[in-house]
Amino acid sequence: MLDTHARKFVQPSIEKTGKWLVDKGLTPNQVTFIAFLVGISAGGFYILGSPLIAVIVLWFSGFLDAVDGTMARLTKPSSFGTVMDITFDRVVEITIILAIAFVHPDLMWSLLLLSVSIIFSMTIFLTVGAVSEKQGIKSFYYQAGLAERSEGFILFSIMMLFPSILLWSTLAFLAVEIFTGLQRFFEAKRILS
Repeated sequence: MLDTHARKFVQPSIEKTGKWLVDKGLTPNQVTFIAFLVGISAGGFYILGSPLIAVIVLWFSGFLDAVDGTMARLTKPSSFGTVMDITFDRVVEITIILAIAFVHPDLMWSLLLLSVSIIFSMTIFLTVGAVSEKQGIKSFYYQAGLAERSEGFILFSIMMLFPSILLWSTLAFLAVEIFTGLQRFFEAKRILS
């Protein structure tokens, strides 16, 4: 929801950063890889007992993740870049969930359910993107929903920063992901029928 409706507010800084990185000779795929490395390091910071640094690093990786797409549109988009981007995004999310599970093994089941809900929602998202003839600003049809990447980062941030409500924030994230998956499923039925 935020990625779709609030992007216009941060897009000028994303574009400025993207143009600066292109001028420095970096490619979109290189920035995707940097965003990936920064993102997975957030899990390490969390395990080492630095949740605030983990959250800051996670959000920086998310910013770079937005920049790489803008860079691709400024230069030459690549289909493999799209694959890298989507794959690395999921690995970063998995890393955060695994880091939280490592620190809080008593909540393993709720974190496992959260992982399953993300798989459910992303399966619908990617399948609709693959079979839809619609195109958007991205290289595939982007299905908006209640939970997009920014909402996921907000919920991950709450999970990492407020361990006293970790169970409830994980269950809230689970509910939001299930709702988003169903939202995307019913939109898919409408647009693909």
